[in-house]
Amino acid sequence: MVDHEVDTSAGTAVVDADTVDRRGADGVLARVRAGAGELTGALRRVAEHVLSEPEAAARATIVELAERSGTSPATITRFCRAMGFDGYADLRLGIASETGRARSAGWTVDIGREIQPSDPLERVLDQIMAADTRAMHDTATLLDLAEVERAAVAIAGASRVNIFGASGSALVGEEMQFSLHRIGVAAWAWSDVHEGLASAALLGVGDVALGISHTGQTRETIEMLAEAGSRGATTVALTGFPRSPLAELADIVLVTASQATTFRPDALSARHPQLVVLDLLYIAVAQRTHDRAHAAFRRTAQAVDGHKAAKGAAS
Repeated sequence: MVDHEVDTSAGTAVVDADTVDRRGADGVLARVRAGAGELTGALRRVAEHVLSEPEAAARATIVELAERSGTSPATITRFCRAMGFDGYADLRLGIASETGRARSAGWTVDIGREIQPSDPLERVLDQIMAADTRAMHDTATLLDLAEVERAAVAIAGASRVNIFGASGSALVGEEMQFSLHRIGVAAWAWSDVHEGLASAALLGVGDVALGISHTGQTRETIEMLAEAGSRGATTVALTGFPRSPLAELADIVLVTASQATTFRPDALSARHPQLVVLDLLYIAVAQRTHDRAHAAFRRTAQAVDGHKAAKGAAS
């Protein structure tokens, strides 16, 4: 039965004009996936249906999509606007173009398929590679390079960089800290909230704080980033949800996508895209501090060179 539920304006303002990436039809499903968590009610059902059957959605009329998602044509129209499209025709065209590119690129694996206990490792490998490839592609589409530029400039000129994260995000943060440290950037990674808050309290204007959380709802990370911001530091959020609490309090937001599979929920599947974005940020910082970075990298490489096994030595 078609549902004529009326969505509030708050429910439709998921992707506003400042956050929508309008680079052609690219990234339609990435935008839907990123915004789905913020939608409620009928709009959420439309998003779930589009993500579960994108090719069918691209072929459906607005009435057919409304019936299949248990909503109404008016809700489909509101959904299109929430995703940054002028109307349903633009949405259909975008989905059709994207699914067509996926087929031509050889992405033939059904990413949404559950991995079964009896699946051979070859099939599991294909599934993981397909999911990660799509997540990387979606991240590249969602990422605002102007925001990366702003973050790189801030870090390049910072006297101190604090990186905050918990659990898996802490591991990603440690990778970034290590990379920055190798090129002479004074960076610290904190996962313990007490230590992180104490360090954040010592930051000031000219320093940078980076908070990492896929959901953007990790309370400890939010608290540490907020403390850093209250002391005048430039705050950067790396998250999969651009309207999350972490993103809302940050000066700069870097958005990543994820593609969950069996045994790899969103938080785990987001790790590779997070690392890619931070790698890009690290290289952008190195570019802007080239002489210092090159000298520091050479010295740090020389310092550990003596601990490498000699060629031809017995293992």
